[in-house]
Amino acid sequence: MTTRQTLALLQRHESRNVTFIEPDGSWPVVWQRARGVHVWDAEGKKYLDLTAAFGVAAAGHANPRVVRAGQQQMALLLHAMGDVHPHALKARLARELSRITFERWAEKRGTGSAERGNGKPAHAPRTTHHAKTIFCNSGFEAVEAALKTVLLATGRRGVIAFEGGYHGLGHGALNATHREHFRGPFRAQLGEFGRFVPFPFSSGSSRREEAHSKNPKLSEPPHVGCSETEQAIRRIFRREKIGAILVEPVQARGGINMPPPEFLPLLRKLCDEHGALLILDEIYTGFGRTGKWFACEHTQTTPDLICLGKALTGGFPLSACVGRADVMDAAWPASTGEAIHTSTFLGHPVGCAMALAQIAEIKAGKLVERSAGLGRNLLNALENIHVPRTTPHARGLGLMAGLELRRPDGSPATAESLRVIKEMLHQGFILLPEGEHANVISFTPPLTISEAQLRRTMRALEGALTAGQV
Repeated sequence: MTTRQTLALLQRHESRNVTFIEPDGSWPVVWQRARGVHVWDAEGKKYLDLTAAFGVAAAGHANPRVVRAGQQQMALLLHAMGDVHPHALKARLARELSRITFERWAEKRGTGSAERGNGKPAHAPRTTHHAKTIFCNSGFEAVEAALKTVLLATGRRGVIAFEGGYHGLGHGALNATHREHFRGPFRAQLGEFGRFVPFPFSSGSSRREEAHSKNPKLSEPPHVGCSETEQAIRRIFRREKIGAILVEPVQARGGINMPPPEFLPLLRKLCDEHGALLILDEIYTGFGRTGKWFACEHTQTTPDLICLGKALTGGFPLSACVGRADVMDAAWPASTGEAIHTSTFLGHPVGCAMALAQIAEIKAGKLVERSAGLGRNLLNALENIHVPRTTPHARGLGLMAGLELRRPDGSPATAESLRVIKEMLHQGFILLPEGEHANVISFTPPLTISEAQLRRTMRALEGALTAGQV
């Protein structure tokens, strides 16, 4: 079908809240196929994908090794029985996730995973150095599995989350997703156990501070630092029963927001002091996206629970809540034949096969190291872009970067950002806007992208930025 035919069918038969369609036909394109760093639309036009399809295609679209693993598994065992009769790949993947997270972190420190933060015990004695996993289908389900784990392990319902944070749109996850656009319509059905505090920004990570100092009447105040965030968290701990702190090491949908390096260690310390669990949502940042296997490794911060998804399989719906084995055992009772948290497709065999292949491909291709090196070049290029009549600001870590656009008065340059993204699409580059005001142009390409392809993107971006006198 042509793009026009596909969109017409969607308008007639899909919920109208899902796919945004510009009346002039400038958005969206209809994907026909994808391979490596490229996507082809229904009319055969080729695009360079700077999104990796929401960060999923870390090892490239349709990576041959990953596709082959999925195809072979489909021919052998297409579906198993979640929590009843298991299959071997689920066990192998659970072991692999333990190895690349808590076991590897413990080995790097030369200690057991018991040693963390200030060493204060939070729950059961830490006698294990490995992890246990709850497999899920999508990212928000992994978050909700973590939230359930917190309640069972601590007996406390409260969770501290962050302004600008995004943890998915399920009813449980919505309690910790900050943006009112997502949460507001369903507030009447929510438990409202999330408590939001400001997300601190690294020094110089936004020029809003500078703009605000020149014009105090700007609608948005300057960002807070770690000290203000710490005070806000301590106040909540004093007055409420809090079981966990839930945080993205880098806020993706919030606008590629970067915290200062002391932020995650501070959260680890606060959780240890108050007997709470630290949950890291690495659904977007995991598997090499930020130049480390997991973003928490930039500050050597070990969580109690880590949520994974997106790049885990390279394109199949599978996610995971991975936790320290002692925490998981303290929370979840041994099964007596009826699991209290499960799903029909739990640990799907095709997803597990693809995940094992994806992890192997990331290792073999040294894609984590590649992300770190290319990310430095990408950030440097973004920092040197000049845009007339706006204040651009670049930030990023590995191949996860954003270019924020603001007008001279400090207000978000939303229309300008969207115009640039549409112009780039017209030229054959797929980009996405992020942030509450959609004024951050984000870059999360496949980790297999080349230096030359990034340079070509930057040249086109600078042209698009200046062509409309943004």
